[in-house]
Amino acid sequence: MKIIIYTDGGARDNPGPAAIGVVVTQNGQTLKKYSDFIGRATNNQAEYEAVVFALKKVKLLFGKKKAKAMEIEIRLDSELVAKQLNHQYKIKEEDLQPLFLKVWNLILDFEQVNLKYIPRQQNKEADRLVNQALDNQEKTSALPGL
Repeated sequence: MKIIIYTDGGARDNPGPAAIGVVVTQNGQTLKKYSDFIGRATNNQAEYEAVVFALKKVKLLFGKKKAKAMEIEIRLDSELVAKQLNHQYKIKEEDLQPLFLKVWNLILDFEQVNLKYIPRQQNKEADRLVNQALDNQEKTSALPGL
């Protein structure tokens, strides 16, 4: 079973309010979409958090036993994060090291996980979900009395 997951993370101001977007697909069909406000973070932290979130959700969706036999491809538009996770770039920022380790520990739950950098144009839905979560948070925090 092969699952393709599109992930994106973003922050308004850097660092600033941040959110993630995840789209889980199989055979070209969207299975699930997620967006979540994650608080204050940098763009790179949000990108990592999106990958962590995606791996956790897929494991929950399919269960531990199925996950162990799954091939996952994660497509993200952060060249830095993709290349760090593929051991092509060193991780110089200390705040990204624990996130890198979280991802690698989660990868152990699957048969195979490939991380692939894609251009932003190919990641529009995950990006839309990030902006939707950020917009919703802005509206909520702008309400009087909250």
